[in-house]
Amino acid sequence: MSADPLKTITMDPSGFVLLADFVPGIVQEIRYYSTYNFIGDRIDGYEEPCALLTVEAARALQAVSAEVNAQGYRLKIFDAYRPACAVRHFVLWGIEDLDLRMKPFFYPELEKHELFEQGYIAKQSSHSRGSAVDLTLLDMSTGREADMGSPFDLFSELSHPDSRAVTAEQYANRMFLQKAMTRHGFAPLDCEWWHFALADEPYPDTYFEFPVSSEYLRR
Repeated sequence: MSADPLKTITMDPSGFVLLADFVPGIVQEIRYYSTYNFIGDRIDGYEEPCALLTVEAARALQAVSAEVNAQGYRLKIFDAYRPACAVRHFVLWGIEDLDLRMKPFFYPELEKHELFEQGYIAKQSSHSRGSAVDLTLLDMSTGREADMGSPFDLFSELSHPDSRAVTAEQYANRMFLQKAMTRHGFAPLDCEWWHFALADEPYPDTYFEFPVSSEYLRR
């Protein structure tokens, strides 16, 4: 049980699925399994580079994928379900003032404490409820990501979906992704063009702790 009596933490993965089972053509680059992320280490709880989501979120994303596929794009996933222990890893890193290895790449304009204060990193993440996803579009004609004007996890005003510091084409790409997601029940975040959470999420008061692992899911 968490400190908030209205919220629970559980290891039960029974309402979750492997996203690739629902959307076979999806592209996955799970950044927190790698060391190329804003911390610079593999994040706690990421045992496999695979995307997990609640059944409801996976079904909604399946519909998004079908829509963008028809227009020449595939979905590329950077993160989906995020264990509560991973969020604690983020928070502990935020306290460590001396670890600034990845600052030039991910938060060049901000100090660590500002990442939390401005909402880029949450101390309790919607990802840990299992129905949030970080993603972009992959252009099937070129095999490259659509140009969104800033890379995933660049913590900057440039990454705000409505930033007018990007080009007209980059803004159009952001809005194309946003409209496809919102049409199928996802809500955007005002400071990250890549983040969406299912509006009618099945576990609004539950945070999950089990690892990102296909093996754990199948137990």
